[in-house]
Amino acid sequence: MTDFTQHTKVHGKHGDFAIEAKGLVKRFKSGKAFVEVLKKVDFDARHGDLTMVMGPSGSGKSTLIAALSGLLRPEEGRVDALDVDDLWKLSLGKIDKFRLDHCGFIFQGFNLFPALTALQQVEVVLKFQGLTPGQAKKRATLALEEVGLGPRLHQRPAALSGGEKQRVAIARALAKDPKILFADEPTSALDGENGQIVIRLLRRAADEYGAAVICVTHDPRLEEWADRVIKIEDGIIISDERRTPNPNATLASHH
Repeated sequence: MTDFTQHTKVHGKHGDFAIEAKGLVKRFKSGKAFVEVLKKVDFDARHGDLTMVMGPSGSGKSTLIAALSGLLRPEEGRVDALDVDDLWKLSLGKIDKFRLDHCGFIFQGFNLFPALTALQQVEVVLKFQGLTPGQAKKRATLALEEVGLGPRLHQRPAALSGGEKQRVAIARALAKDPKILFADEPTSALDGENGQIVIRLLRRAADEYGAAVICVTHDPRLEEWADRVIKIEDGIIISDERRTPNPNATLASHH
């Protein structure tokens, strides 16, 4: 019998495993056939690392993130995350709770509530976690100040630029002090200057918070900030390289 002793840790030191997946397979029905989007993928990510998952559109990278984070059940394989052995053996309610307690998410489309101010966007997540309104307000304010939005606390999304919206989304994710931070194409809607602010904040989440930051992107400009670059094509990891991030990298604009 295989010995799956606990490898992953909640409060890991830099370099400890935060998440380990083995043999992930995901199929989608397409007409009468099934398309295999993940083909026996093994993956891990460590505390304090910014791990880039790169690949062309349709390569399986977003599906991989969804399987790792408990959003999309794989047909085969297991995911050990933090103190959970085999996430997909848990009930859906427990998976939701795991995500709420330990994971942060940053999406390309920001996913903000149009009617809420920047402060309320962050507070609402913290209240879900059980903080009192006073604690939530204090922590949300701090998180927004940390991403440079102190003067914009009471603005709604319509009054914010794309870069500011993405920073609200990052503040919302970081306010929870997540142990695993998933970012799906976080810079694709942004110009070079705002993209640079965003990638620096992700870098800081790894360095200062010790989070395992897993960033899915097809933007090769982001590689310079990564500790590790994993390339996926057609549902298979084709390369996995550790590297030394360049803290002074600049993100030239697409245009």
